[in-house]
Amino acid sequence: MATDASMSILVVDDYNTMIRIIRNLLKQLGFENVDDANDGTSALAKMRTKQYNLVISDWNMAPMTGYDLLCEIRADPALTATRFIMVTAESKTDNVIAAKRAGVDNYIVKPFNAQTLQHKIQAVFPDSPVPPLAA
Repeated sequence: MATDASMSILVVDDYNTMIRIIRNLLKQLGFENVDDANDGTSALAKMRTKQYNLVISDWNMAPMTGYDLLCEIRADPALTATRFIMVTAESKTDNVIAAKRAGVDNYIVKPFNAQTLQHKIQAVFPDSPVPPLAA
């Protein structure tokens, strides 16, 4: 999977402000093909109609958490290969371990900037460079 500007990304968060922030950071990195969902349930519905290269999801959401979304994606043969970055305000070791065991590709603790996001995406797609930060 290439990490070019056309890569399809799904941002999942129950706060519209956070979706807007992540969209803006992705735009700074050159990504334009970005969709969003307000919870895990709607994210799964979108993933079943469109293929995404990467999901960037908040942990704490209702009715389906980002962790539950990750578990659903990893359990679905049609979705299991989708890369997944978990975003959370908490850096609890137990949460990081649980997410790793569930198959998360990377983990970001809020707040973060475009450079942090760029490094996390590069770590998820090591064979393809992420576009440099736009000036």
